Amino acid sequence: MKVNIEWQDQFGYWKHYQMMHHLQNAYKTAQFRSRTMKKRMRLTDEHGRLLDLIDER
Repeated sequence: MKVNIEWQDQFGYWKHYQMMHHLQNAYKTAQFRSRTMKKRMRLTDEHGRLLDLIDER
């Protein structure tokens, strides 16, 4: 399964960050980047369905 990691910019638009094949690694990466970038991250599958939303602000 392909998992897309996206981050939300200051205007509310979602920007592509990375694509991974393993959900647990994608979640850890998104959680870490959310903390360091102070941005909201989301995980979506290859069809665009939302898997998780991470907000560590």
